[in-house]
Amino acid sequence: MLPPKLTKAVLILLFLFLLTGAIILGKEFLLPVAFALLFSMLLLKKTVWLESKGFPKWAAILSWLLLVMVIIAGVVYLIGLQVSDLDTEISEVSRHFSKMQREAKQFIRETLGISYKEANELVDSAAENGRASKVVTKVLAGLTTIFTNSILIIVYVFLFLYFRSHFKKFVLMLVPEEKKTNATVIIKDSINIANAYISGLAKMIACLWVMYGIGFSIVGIKNPLMFALICGTLEIVPFVGNLAGTALVIMMVLVQDGGNTGMIIGVVGVYVVVQFVQTYILEPLVVGNQVNVNPLFTIIALVLGELLWGIPGMIIAIPMLGMAKILFDNVEELKPYGFLLGQGDGGKKKQHIAEQLKKKIGRKNTS
Repeated sequence: MLPPKLTKAVLILLFLFLLTGAIILGKEFLLPVAFALLFSMLLLKKTVWLESKGFPKWAAILSWLLLVMVIIAGVVYLIGLQVSDLDTEISEVSRHFSKMQREAKQFIRETLGISYKEANELVDSAAENGRASKVVTKVLAGLTTIFTNSILIIVYVFLFLYFRSHFKKFVLMLVPEEKKTNATVIIKDSINIANAYISGLAKMIACLWVMYGIGFSIVGIKNPLMFALICGTLEIVPFVGNLAGTALVIMMVLVQDGGNTGMIIGVVGVYVVVQFVQTYILEPLVVGNQVNVNPLFTIIALVLGELLWGIPGMIIAIPMLGMAKILFDNVEELKPYGFLLGQGDGGKKKQHIAEQLKKKIGRKNTS
C-alpha cells in the first residue's frame, strides 16, 4: 500500500493530467465560454447600473453588448480604411520586393558559392511557399472561425448576465454553510479583477494608439495611424504583442523604403520610449495593481496559455491567473500558493514612480 502523501501526490498529478487533456481537447467549446465569462464580468456592474435606472434586464444587457460591438467594429473599420489606402502603394511595394529578391539571390550566390540557377531555385521556392492564394485561404478560414466564435461569445455573455443570480445560487449551494462568506468574497473579487484588468487594458490600448501615432508620425512612417492602431491593439497579447507590431512596422519600412536605416532606428526608438512610459507610468496609473501576480508566474501562465490554446490562451492567461490567486488567498489550505503567486515587494518600484509623478502633477496644479 502506498503512503498517504504519495497517494495524494499521484492523485493530484493524475487530476492535472486529465484537466490538461480536457482543456486541449475541449478548446473549440471552452474558448468562447472563457472569453464570454470574462466579458460578462466586465459588463456586470455596468448592466446592474442600467437596471437601477429602470432598464429591463434584457435591454440593459443588449445595450452594453451593442456598445462594445460598435467600438470593436469602429476599430476594425479604421484599420481597414487605412489598409485600403495602401492600394496606391502596392506597385511601389512590389517593386521593392522584387529588388530585395534580386539582392537576396546575389547575396546567396556570393556567400554560399552556389550557381545562379541554384540561388534562383532557393529564393523562388521560399517565395512560392508564401503565395497569396495560400495566405488568402488561411485568412478566410481564420475569419470564419473568428466570426463563429464571436456569435457564440455574444450569446454566452447575454445568457451569463441574464441568469447570473441563478448561477451564483448554484455555486453557493455547492459550498458548506460556514464557507459561504468566503465563496461570496471569491466571486466578488474575481469579478472586480476581471473588470479592472479588461477596462484597464482598454484604456492602455487607447494610450498606446496615441503614443505610437505621434511617434510614427515624427519618424516619418507611411500610414502612421494604421500601424499605431495595429501596434496598440496587439497589446491584448501581453509582452509579445507590441514587439510583434513593431517588427511588422520594421518589415514594412524595409519593403516600402528599401531599408532606410534612420527610419528603422527611429521605429526601434519609438518602441523603447513607449515601452518605458507604458511600464513605469501608464501601467501603475491606468491599470494599477489589480492583478498582483509575480512576473515569473505571469510569463509561465502566458507560455502555458500559448501551448494549450495558442494566442487566445495568452490573452486570457493573466486575468485567469489573477482569479486563481484570489481563490488561493481565500482558501486556508491554498494560502501558501496564493503567497507564492504574489509579487511581495517586487511590484512596489513601478508604483513608487507613478506616485512620485502624481505628487509632482498635484504640486503644479496647486501652485
